[in-house]
Amino acid sequence: MRQLFFVLLSLSASFPAMALTFQTRLENVEWNVEGDQFECRLVQPITDFGSGVFVRRAGEQAVFRLNAHNSILGEGPATLLAAAAPWQPGRGDINLGTVRIGRGNVLFNSSQTQAGRLFRGLLEGRSPVIRHYSAVGGVSEVRLLPVKFRQAYGDYEACTGKLLAKNFDQVRQSQIGFPGGGTDLDAKARASLQIILQYMKADPKANHIMLDGYSDNSGNRLTNRELSRRRALAVMDYFKDNGLQESQITIRFHGEQYPVAPNNNAVNRAKNRRVSVRLERVSEPAKPTSTAAITDPAAVS
Repeated sequence: MRQLFFVLLSLSASFPAMALTFQTRLENVEWNVEGDQFECRLVQPITDFGSGVFVRRAGEQAVFRLNAHNSILGEGPATLLAAAAPWQPGRGDINLGTVRIGRGNVLFNSSQTQAGRLFRGLLEGRSPVIRHYSAVGGVSEVRLLPVKFRQAYGDYEACTGKLLAKNFDQVRQSQIGFPGGGTDLDAKARASLQIILQYMKADPKANHIMLDGYSDNSGNRLTNRELSRRRALAVMDYFKDNGLQESQITIRFHGEQYPVAPNNNAVNRAKNRRVSVRLERVSEPAKPTSTAAITDPAAVS
C-alpha cells in the first residue's frame, strides 16, 4: 500500500497543473465604447472574469488595462501576447513583454507601446492574451477576441477625436514665459493659457487659478518685484478677458526670488522670467471682490 502511494504521488507530479482559460464565447463577444472629453474607453467584457479595457486619457496615448471581479490569477509577472488566430496558419504569437499582476480590481496597466501593438494586432485579427504562470506550475490565461473589433475601433477613434488637449494632471501646473524680458504675452503664452481655459470650461470643479510672478536678476530688487507683479497681472487680465471672474484668481509676485535656473547666462535668465499658473479645485469659490486677491510676498515672508 505504501509503495502504491508513492507511485501515485510520482505520477501526479509528472503532470502539469490544470490550465485555466478565461474567454467569452465567440457568439457573445462585444466591444463597448465609453467616454467623454476627459477619457475614452474601449471595453470587451470577459465572461466569469472581468474585462479588458483600452483607456486613453486626454493628452495621453492609450494603455491596456485588465479588470477582474476577483484575484483568481494571483499576483506576479505575466506575459502579454498578441496571439495569432487558429485560422491564421504560419503566423506565430507576438510576445509584447511582461506585465505585473497586482491586487484589486485593476490587475495591471500596460505601457503605451504595448497598447499600441495590441491595437495593431487586433486590426490584424490577433487576440490580446495574458498568460500567468503560478508558483506551482499552473498556467492561467485570459484571452480577448478580435470579433467585431474594427467597427468598435472606429467608434473609439471618433471618441478620442473629441478629447481635450490635456488632462487635469497636465494643466494643473504651467509655466508662462516672458523670453523677451517685458510683460507682454506672446503667441506661445496665449496658446498655453487657452488650453487651461478650455479645460476649465469642460470641468467646472477646476475653478480657481493661483498666479506667481517672477523675474530674473537683471535689474534692482524693486524693479524686479514690479516686473514680476506686472507679468502676473498680464496673465490675470488675459483670464479675465476670456471670462474668468476676479474672485477666481489669486496673484503673488516674488521678483528675482526662487529662480528655476542660475542667472548666469541669457538662456537661464529667460527661464526665470515667468509666471507660474496653478489650477485648483475648490469646493466653494471665493466671494466676489472688486479686485483680484493680490498677495505681497514681503508681507508673508
